[in-house]
This record gives sequence, C-alpha cells and structure tokens, in this order.
Amino acid sequence: MSEVFEGYERQYCELSANLLKKLTSASLLDGEHKKQKISEVKAGVDDAEALIRKMDLEARALQPNVKAVLLAKLREYKSDLNNLKSEIKRIASASLNQAARDELMEAGMADTLTVSASQRDRLFVSTKRLNKSSDRIQESRKVMLETEDLGVSLLQDLHQQRQSLSHANNTLHGVDDNIGRSRRIITSITRRMNRNKWIIGAVVTVLVIAIIVILYFKLSK
Repeated sequence: MSEVFEGYERQYCELSANLLKKLTSASLLDGEHKKQKISEVKAGVDDAEALIRKMDLEARALQPNVKAVLLAKLREYKSDLNNLKSEIKRIASASLNQAARDELMEAGMADTLTVSASQRDRLFVSTKRLNKSSDRIQESRKVMLETEDLGVSLLQDLHQQRQSLSHANNTLHGVDDNIGRSRRIITSITRRMNRNKWIIGAVVTVLVIAIIVILYFKLSK
C-alpha cells in the first residue's frame, strides 16, 4: 500500500477520534462553550474531508487490485463522516433551541433528563458505529496486505518464466549456429566431389547420417 495513503489515513483516524471526543463533550455543554466546541468540530470536519479527498486521489493512482480495496475503505470513511456531520447538525440544532429547553426544564426536570439520556444513547450508538468501522478498516488492511503479497509472488513467478524463456531462446540460437556450420562443411565437401567422387560420396553419406541424428535428437527433445 502507498505510504502516502497510510500517512493520510493515520491523520484521518486520529482526527476522527478527536472529533468524536469533542462532539461528545459539546453535547454536555451549554451556551457559548457549546457553540465554540461545535465550531471546532466543524473545522475539524473540513480537515477530515480534505484528507479523504487526498486519499481518494492517491488511491486512484495505484494498481487496480489495491485501488479497489482502498476505495471501498474510503466509502466507509465517507459514511462515518456523514454520520458525524448529521450528529453535529442535531446537536447544533438542539443548541439553537436552548430557550425552549430551559422552559422544559422549568416545566419538569424529568423531561429534561429524558432528553439528555436520549442524546447519550445516540452518542453511544455513534461511538459503537465508529468502533465497528475501525474493525472493518483493520480487516480491509489485512486483505489489502494479503493482496499485495499475492501480487509480489505473481511478479516473481513471471520473472522466473521470462528468464526460462530467455535461456531457451539462447539455446535455439546455439542450435542454429551449429546447423549453419554444418551447412558450410557440406558446401566445402561438395566442392571436393569433382576430385574424388567415391570418397566424397562416402563422406556425404556419413554427414547426412550425422545430420539426421542431430535433427532426430533435436526434435525428440
């Protein structure tokens, strides 16, 4: 996997965990402190989106098998970030209705406690969802590493096969050279046939037999 992608991913995971903590803290605050904490979370969300865009660009530049795993992981990150943004909107909207909640508190503490418990339940569900996403990230990373190992093994096999083919090609060139030398010998012997027909006939016969044997062994390999 790309070291650049891993760097962005590490920054995103750390930022996401920090944003979740801030959001949980914001849900327990009131007034200006709550608004300030929500503003910090929104700024962090912008940074998280920028990191996701960088990871997306980096993933699309990688090999197809690795790219598919990383893009699937990015879809999960985007989904988690959208859930976080929805939670921000909900808490921010609740902050805008502070006056209404104050009236409810005056009307009865029981209703207020119920609302707070509901908020904590939703935050607990969001935390649990993020933890599950982290588990999926670890599993995706494991699958990606296994895919990389398989790719390296395939490349090594292909390299060995290429070396074998190169060696076979060199062997064929050596055989062609031997055949060329044999042809030159035959030509030389043929020129001598005019001086001694019977001797050259015998030599030619021997050479023909030798060539047949060479071709036989060559074809039988």
